[in-house]
Amino acid sequence: MRRAVTAAAMGAVVLAGLVGCGSGGDGRTAEASDRAEASAGGRTGSAEVARSGGTVGPAGSPCALPVSFDTAADWKAEEVTDAEQALDDMPEDMKELGLDEVAREMLRQGPVTAACEVDGDGAGHLGFLRVWTAGPSGDDATTVLKDFVDAETEGVEEARYSTFETADGLAAAEVRYLTMSVLWEELVPRRALAVVTPDGPVVVHLGGTDEEEHEAMLPAYELARTTLHTT
Repeated sequence: MRRAVTAAAMGAVVLAGLVGCGSGGDGRTAEASDRAEASAGGRTGSAEVARSGGTVGPAGSPCALPVSFDTAADWKAEEVTDAEQALDDMPEDMKELGLDEVAREMLRQGPVTAACEVDGDGAGHLGFLRVWTAGPSGDDATTVLKDFVDAETEGVEEARYSTFETADGLAAAEVRYLTMSVLWEELVPRRALAVVTPDGPVVVHLGGTDEEEHEAMLPAYELARTTLHTT
């Protein structure tokens, strides 16, 4: 486990270097069910929505994307750029440790590749909203999202899918699930949504270091969810 934690931590450092170039036991099942119920409680209409502090997506914004959405106040968006070149240029000693593969896993998940990170550090949160994109395909939003979740390296429990429409009427899918944190060895909640635009699919994912941090960042996710529309 120590090696896995070290690789994950060092991989996070590697990924951070690619960002910013642009503007238990028998009780586990019950615990997972309880947390999934808490995560699934209430739709957007009753959820807290953060105050807007900016927008990502349009040309000239920190991340040019096929979709646009508002970002919470004091959250900082940065493009994930030149990822492949950075991986190729990684020092050989880091490659020998396998960190290039760790970084590749963090840059790609299922059908999509990391394109933008919205960092909550400025608002006092240890976590990100990450945006993942891909080229055009024939898959619908639910298929894209299921493929994304199935690619979670630490496995998934209690995944619950639903559908909704974006602010401009685009068909969207959403999932709430639990996965094992390699840092804390406990189940943590995750949430993500997917849409398919003419330019390809987009996934917006909310993580968090633990359950408390995830819950604290949900208003920022809800802001993105309720304001998301095609660019």
